[in-house]
Amino acid sequence: MPFLSSLFSVALISAGFFGLALLWLELRHRLRPASPLRLSVADWSVTTGASEALVEGLVRIHNPHARMEVMVPELLLKPTLLGRANLAGLQLSTEVLAEHPDEKARPDGYWAAYIVKGKKTTQARLRLHIKAPAGANAAGTNLAALLDTLWLEILWINYGPFGRLQRRDGVLVPLRKPEPLDPGTAPWRQGEGCSVLPVPTHLLGVLDDPAEVLRRYAGGVLRAGDILTIGETPLAVMQGRYNHPAMVEPSGLARLLCRAFHPTSSLATACGLQTLIDDVGPAQVLVAWLAGLVLKILGSKGWFYRLAGEQARLIDDITGTTPPYDQTIVLGPSQPEQTCRELAAALGVPVAVVDVNDLGRVKVLASSEGCDEGLLLRALRPNPAGNANERTPLVVVRPA
Repeated sequence: MPFLSSLFSVALISAGFFGLALLWLELRHRLRPASPLRLSVADWSVTTGASEALVEGLVRIHNPHARMEVMVPELLLKPTLLGRANLAGLQLSTEVLAEHPDEKARPDGYWAAYIVKGKKTTQARLRLHIKAPAGANAAGTNLAALLDTLWLEILWINYGPFGRLQRRDGVLVPLRKPEPLDPGTAPWRQGEGCSVLPVPTHLLGVLDDPAEVLRRYAGGVLRAGDILTIGETPLAVMQGRYNHPAMVEPSGLARLLCRAFHPTSSLATACGLQTLIDDVGPAQVLVAWLAGLVLKILGSKGWFYRLAGEQARLIDDITGTTPPYDQTIVLGPSQPEQTCRELAAALGVPVAVVDVNDLGRVKVLASSEGCDEGLLLRALRPNPAGNANERTPLVVVRPA
């Protein structure tokens, strides 16, 4: 009995130290330097002519903190054009026009360091001019035919009590959108007890509203009884759930634990695992890692992903998604169940968020009422949407 009592005491002391270690990890994580500023984009327009194009939009910077004042001494643009041909000859210039509520913009376009006070918002108008090379029109080249997408990175500095932080936000602006499918000529495919229709769209991003995208591209072919699916990654990028690795500061915990994952896992890099830690907290990740390791030694695999939460399976590290998001770390979508219910109400058919790959793996992350998940598993197993650059994030499944 004295031995058991001593063993029990040691176990209690060990558990206490472990609990304190977890508490320290959480506090250290939550108290790390961070800026309260939030950046959003809105009101984008694209005007394209035969040889010139103008892309214009607003970027808003909001400070939700009641007392902290944060300075923005720098704001620069890094634009990248994506197209279906060689774009080397195109000329691209940018303008950043400050529209502060309490200061006049400089006529020379210089971004003067600005203080965003607590509970205040400022904004800037961004303009990008695109010009075709001289003689392009004479050669029969139309600028609109060359352009496809603009990937615009906003590089800005936050300066305040937390120090000096480099921020890097990316926004995708579609320069050309495909026409919706013609219901009479839509290329339906025959599946197991169903018909399947991959639906092409433009490259999607934070400027897109999911309901409007589904309505524009799939609304014309839908009928009663259909099920509309959307890939988890396209939905996530429309929700803005992606980060450039430069925005992720790996902790010692992330650098240590990431080495235990398979090299092909999105959690096998320090930034990939830190993204999960930032989402669910270091304590949950550490407990899941330790429990998963012990259970794996005992012959039961996959427990880390069960204990660490749904996002552990859904995070895509760089190279894991289609360009330009291949340069970013993409999380899984937020509140997929609620999103499915809202989209189903807007479209009038059941909607599901799915994760499908070329290996025949199909996972229904969330679905609205009326979804036949067994039918979806059979219909999506051949992966009709593809995993390359097909740009068919939507799939309509119609029971036979």
